[in-house]
This record gives sequence, C-alpha cells and structure tokens, in this order.
Amino acid sequence: MPLLRSMICLILLLSMAAPVYSGEQLSPAEGQNAKKLAYIVSDLRIPFWDIMWRGVKQRAEKLAYEAVVYSANNSAKTELQHTVDAIKQGVSGIVVSPTNSSACVTILKLAKKAGIPVVISDIGTDAGEYVAYISSDNRDGAYQIGKVLAERMRTLNWQDGRVGIVAIPQKRANGQARTAGFMQAMKEAGIKGAGISQQETFSYQETYDFSAELIKESSDLRAIWLQGSDRYQAALDAIHDAGKQDEILLITFDAEPEFLDLIPKRILVGAGMQQPFLMGEKAVEALHAHLQGEAVEKEVKLPVLAVSADNIEQQLPLIRRNVLGLDVQ
Repeated sequence: MPLLRSMICLILLLSMAAPVYSGEQLSPAEGQNAKKLAYIVSDLRIPFWDIMWRGVKQRAEKLAYEAVVYSANNSAKTELQHTVDAIKQGVSGIVVSPTNSSACVTILKLAKKAGIPVVISDIGTDAGEYVAYISSDNRDGAYQIGKVLAERMRTLNWQDGRVGIVAIPQKRANGQARTAGFMQAMKEAGIKGAGISQQETFSYQETYDFSAELIKESSDLRAIWLQGSDRYQAALDAIHDAGKQDEILLITFDAEPEFLDLIPKRILVGAGMQQPFLMGEKAVEALHAHLQGEAVEKEVKLPVLAVSADNIEQQLPLIRRNVLGLDVQ
C-alpha cells in the first residue's frame, strides 16, 4: 500500500508540473482530427536516436498520423514528465526509447492506466505490458563485431594483448547483451579483458577520460571497444595523445556518417551497426497495426550489421538507408 500511495502521489505531482517538450511537431496529415503518436526518447542529441526519430516520423506521415517527439536529455525524471504530458495531450499511441530498462516500467504503468498502447523501440524494459518490442540482436551483433576484432588482432599477432570496454549503462538490457556477446567472442579467441567503464554523461570528456584511463592502466592494451559511436573521436584522441595510434585499435557499436571513410582506411577496425531508421519505421508499423485491431508480433529483433573494411562496400546500401537514414524515399 505505501508503494501504491507513493506512485499515485508521483502521478498527481507530475500532472500538475509544466511539461518539458523538446523536438518538433508535424502538421496532421488529414486535418485537425488526425491521430497523434508520441515518440518519447532518452536523448535526441545523440545521432542514433535522431535517426530513429526520423524513421518514426517518416512512417507516421505515410500512415496519416501527426507525430510529436519528447527528448529527455538523458534524464529519467524529465522522461516521466514527458510521459504524463503525452498522456494529457490524448495521443493515440506511444513509441518509447527509454533512458533505461527500469525507468521504462513506470512509463508502461502510466500508459496502461491511461489506456494508451506502447511500442518499445530499443533499450527494453524490466517489466510491464506493451504491444511490441522492436530491438536489435545486440548480443549476436556484439559477438560478430567481437569476432571481427579478434581476427584483426590475430592478423597483427596481437592476440596476447588486452581489450578494454567503454560501455553504455549496464542496467540497460541492451548494454548487458552487448557486453555478454562481445565477451563471448573474446573468450573464444583467448583474448583477455582490460576492464570496463560505464558511460553516464555520454560526453566527449567522459569518453576521453575512460579511454585514457584504460591506456594508462594496461600496458598491454591492444584495443578499445566503444559500445556507442557518437564519441568515437574522444577515444581516437586519447589513443593519439598517448602516442599509441599504431598500437591500439578502436572498434565501435553503431555508426556515424564519417565511418564510411574511417572504416575503409582502417582508422576504425569496424562497427556493429544497428538499423535505427528501420527500427523507427517498424515501431510505428506495429503501433498502427495494433490500433487497427490487427495481430502484432510481440518481439521483433532486427539484425546488427558487422561492418569492416572487408565488407563495407557490399553493405553500403543498407548502411546508408537503414543505419544512417540517408537515401530515403
């Protein structure tokens, strides 16, 4: 009972608070009575989420929905305020990419109470009811990119060196899966780990400091795996400033447009590329099908592209559209 009373009080307080909105609102595709969808996202400043939002937006437009986006700037508290605001706006459905899996539980509770269906796109949830969960196969994707790194280390005869990890938060289900898959690949290759640091602010300085710390603490460090992509330059700078650019490899998860040049040049060994634009499209399609009374697949797991200098040319059409949101019709 105390927990229930606390939840009710929280909902009442948030409903009275001024909503925090970030992003853009689209004009209704079919006049003032067009249905509205909300995309609640952890941090639109991160390119991955911006690309996913563009996938959500494009598919919503084509299905005659108005779409709004709420970016929490990586704050679970702000995210909760956005959920209350979206509910007050009377949205027909919510697509959510939460700050973390535990925070998603409360979002789902609030939406259920309001009778609003939710599709989760990436990150995941620890509990709760939802229409569908659109995710990447994080474990297999991390495993496959781990194998790419192991092969490169073998080619260079560096297999006795260690690999450090700059990770996304491990309280996220996708973070746990990435670490597990990658470590499996390292274990199979007989390559030892050099520690793991978890990002909190996702800033350049944080990523630089974590990378520099790994380099300082492990004299036999041969590679850093960055579990994201947008702060890749911080890791490269830390390697360069240590004078180790010919001794330490960098490999990432996800992708940036610059990777189309960096991977062929082997400045980056490769990247495990999720398909955020496609994920956004699939999330809206699932929500639309549910609103139309159609059966919806509960769990949809999209493949992660393990991209290296050896296969980037063949993968380029998928990378440009589904990964980077380019060349979209």
